[in-house]
Amino acid sequence: MPSLASFKHGEPMNLKVSLLLFLALVLSACANADATPQTIPSPTLDPCVGFALGESVKPINDLQREFDDASALAANLPREQLNDVIANLQRIRRAAEDIAAPACLTNLKMHQLEHMNAVIETLLAFVGGASTDTLNTGMIEARQAHDLYTLELARLLGATIVPATEAP
Repeated sequence: MPSLASFKHGEPMNLKVSLLLFLALVLSACANADATPQTIPSPTLDPCVGFALGESVKPINDLQREFDDASALAANLPREQLNDVIANLQRIRRAAEDIAAPACLTNLKMHQLEHMNAVIETLLAFVGGASTDTLNTGMIEARQAHDLYTLELARLLGATIVPATEAP
């Protein structure tokens, strides 16, 4: 391709105009390459629908499972060994309280915290030497709150709960 300096005064004007247009096009393309790209905002997913609901439930349910495991351990320890387990249960409950859940999970989180509080209060009462009636009442409250949590979780996820059969 001939250089710009090689064009003489008498060469055809069309070639000069074409070359200038080509250079303008190249330069404008280079200028646009440095420009900030325009982004199109994507729609925000509803945290209470479909796959997003499962993702919204996951951190809440992960803490519930951790709490259930820790409380099962507590149920098998003597009174003197419960202080560390209770502290761990309180840590898990605080983490559950701190989760910012969408409005559709308000009942799930409420039942979860009711269950966690009932378990912790009952264990503290046990360590403090509370009566059997007080402990039984606390365990019933904890079980009921856990059942409500499970039913709400199933409702949200569209699952069916099959009641466990009781042994004779």
